[in-house]
Amino acid sequence: MALTDLLVHLDHHAGSVARLEVAVAMAKRHGARLTGLLVIRHHYPPTAGVAEVQALFERLVEGAGIEGRWLCVDGSALGIGMSELVIGHAQCSDLVIIGQGSMASAGLGVPFDLPKRVILGAGRPVLIVPFVGVFATVGERVLVAWKPGPEAARAVNDALPFLARAQRVELLARHRPETVGRPDGPCADLAAHLARHGVTARVQTLNRADTPMGDALLNRVCDEGFDLLVVGALAHGPEGKRALGSVVRHLLRQMTVPVLMSH
Repeated sequence: MALTDLLVHLDHHAGSVARLEVAVAMAKRHGARLTGLLVIRHHYPPTAGVAEVQALFERLVEGAGIEGRWLCVDGSALGIGMSELVIGHAQCSDLVIIGQGSMASAGLGVPFDLPKRVILGAGRPVLIVPFVGVFATVGERVLVAWKPGPEAARAVNDALPFLARAQRVELLARHRPETVGRPDGPCADLAAHLARHGVTARVQTLNRADTPMGDALLNRVCDEGFDLLVVGALAHGPEGKRALGSVVRHLLRQMTVPVLMSH
């Protein structure tokens, strides 16, 4: 799947600028159109604040030479919450880019659990950008967390446009008894599948069970300088009351690089 239509959710938190820069660079790299979405409620932020965000969006889009579309939607006038508006627009995009939840952004009207809601409701891959940091590159060095299952399989498939352009791809999985004796352990079949797509992936296996998977992933990202983490967003619970798994919740709290999640 090619990335031709990207959506970035913008707000007035300081981290929104870095998120927009990531989105613009990604749209340019993939030759995609970028839609900037700002949701207001009861005229907050005020008109001047809206104009400021729009001007930044249009300036960066023009500077990158990409196609852009600006959307400012009044959720209060429509009677629709921010999460539902983002989800609705995300469903007509190839990828949605949003910010990590924080108390600072929540104080500006952005739901703290916006990432969770969009991941579970959009039906599209979601790129979550940390609320702190500047990310000069995203997708040049990619770490893929692999655990056999539909969520991880979909995440890898959704990440193919990134993996095909990456300088380095690594697959990381827990040791599984049924893969003993296989040269690439639990990732052997996945590595072979990616090779069919022209992606050369290095395989690493975690043999220690006493390190939580979330910590192991973040440690690997830090130690090896990865700039993108790909994870399947495992969720539990009956329909309508689903909760993300412990690894995903940990990453949403502690992420240090952008994370691509699919559910």
